[in-house]
Amino acid sequence: MNIPNSVTSILRSLEAAGYEAYIVGGCVRDSLMGHQPHDFDITTSALPEETMSVFSDMQVIPTGLKHGTVTVLADGEPVEITTYRVDGDYADGRHPDEVHFTRSLAEDVARRDFTMNGIAYSPMRGLTDHCGGAEDIRRGIIRCIGEPDKRFGEDALRILRALRFSSVLGFDIEEKTADSIRRNRGLLSQVSGERILVELQKLLCGRNAAMVLLAYPEVFAEVIPELAPCIGYEQNSRYHCLTLYEHLVRAAENTPPDEGLRLAMLLHDIGKPLTRSEDDSGESHYYTHAEKSAELAEQALDRFHCSNALKARVCEIIRYHGIVPEDTDKFIRRRLSKHGAGTFRDIMLAHIADDSAKIASAKERIPVWRAIIRRAEEIAADQPCLSVKELAINGKDLLKLIKPSPLMGEVLDHLLNGVIDGRFNNDHDELMRLAEEYIRSK
Repeated sequence: MNIPNSVTSILRSLEAAGYEAYIVGGCVRDSLMGHQPHDFDITTSALPEETMSVFSDMQVIPTGLKHGTVTVLADGEPVEITTYRVDGDYADGRHPDEVHFTRSLAEDVARRDFTMNGIAYSPMRGLTDHCGGAEDIRRGIIRCIGEPDKRFGEDALRILRALRFSSVLGFDIEEKTADSIRRNRGLLSQVSGERILVELQKLLCGRNAAMVLLAYPEVFAEVIPELAPCIGYEQNSRYHCLTLYEHLVRAAENTPPDEGLRLAMLLHDIGKPLTRSEDDSGESHYYTHAEKSAELAEQALDRFHCSNALKARVCEIIRYHGIVPEDTDKFIRRRLSKHGAGTFRDIMLAHIADDSAKIASAKERIPVWRAIIRRAEEIAADQPCLSVKELAINGKDLLKLIKPSPLMGEVLDHLLNGVIDGRFNNDHDELMRLAEEYIRSK
C-alpha cells in the first residue's frame, strides 16, 4: 500500500516501543479498491498516555483523550492515533457514553460499522481482517459488522453512510443489513440536519444514486418528509410516464454530479400534490407547483441548516424550472440579467433533466435547451450590459436632469431594459438623451 512516509514512521515508532499499530478503516478500504487514500487513521494497542510518551519529542495534541485519540503532527501533517477500544452504550444514538480501552485489535474492530471498514494493515504485520471485509469488497457488498440493529442503534447516521457507500462505490447492501436500514429508519430523527445533509449530498453525487433512491424511498422520506406524498403518486399527465417520486429521481440522475443541481432536481416537483387540479377531460395540471416546490424545498433545507448560498441556488433553480425558455437573444439577455450566467445555466440544465425524465416526445426539446446554453455562453463572453451598475450613466448623471427621487431608479430600469433588449446602445450621450425624453414623458 502507498502509505506516506510520515504515517509509516509513526507505525514503526509504536512497534519499536513494543505496541501494535495499524492503519485502519477507509484508507485500507480505498487502497484495496485501487484508490489512493487522502486520510490515514492509525489504531494502536498503546494507551493514550503511552502514545504521547512515544512521541514526546514531537508536537502531540490530546484531541480526544476520553475516546483514546491523540493527534501527532508529522512533517507538519496531523495524524490521528486512537487506542483499541470497546464502546459502551450510545444513549444519544451518536456517541458512546463511555469507552473501555483494550489491547485486542479484534475487540476494537468489532465495534466498527461495516466489514469493509474493519480491515487493518501494517507494513510490519501485513493485512489483518477479522470480519471478512476484503472478501466483501471483492464481491461489492456492504455488510454491518455483527448485528445491524445494534450498529444502527449505536449511531443512526450509519444508515445514511451505508446508502452513501452504495451510491458512491456501486456496492450492493447485504440483505440483513438492508432490512435493518428500513426497519430502523426512524432513528434518523436523532441525527442533526447538518450531518444528514453532508451524507445526502455525497450520496446524490454518487454514480448509483438513482438505484439507491429508488430502492429505499421510505428512508429518504424519513429525512425529507416532503418526499413522502410523492412516493407512488400518479401524475395523470400526458407528459409523464413515471410516478412523481420516480420522476424526481430520474431527473436528478440526468444532471451533472453537482450537489446543488441534484438537490434541486430531487425536490423540484415536491409541491405538485398540493397544487393539483383537473380539467374537464380529467387530466391533472399543476399550475403553481414550481413556487410551492421552492417553498417546500426552502423548508427542508432550513431543517438541514444548509448555507444561505446553497439554499438560494437550489430554490432559484426550482422556482424557475417551469418557465418555458425562448431561443431568442432578447429572452437570454433578460434571463442572464435576472439570474446571472451560472444560475441561468443551472436552470437550463434543470429543463434538460426534467424533460429527460418525461415521455419520449419531451426529449425532442433537449437540443433546443442545449443551444440556448451555448448562446448564453456566447452572449455572456461578450460582457454585455446586464445590470444598472454596468450602464454608461448613473445616478450622478441623472442629477443633472432631475432632483433625487424614486423616478431616478425608474429611469435607470427603463434604460437597462432597453439596452438588454437591444433597443438602446449603452452609450453615455444616447442614454442621457433617452433619459431626458423619459423624464419629460413622466
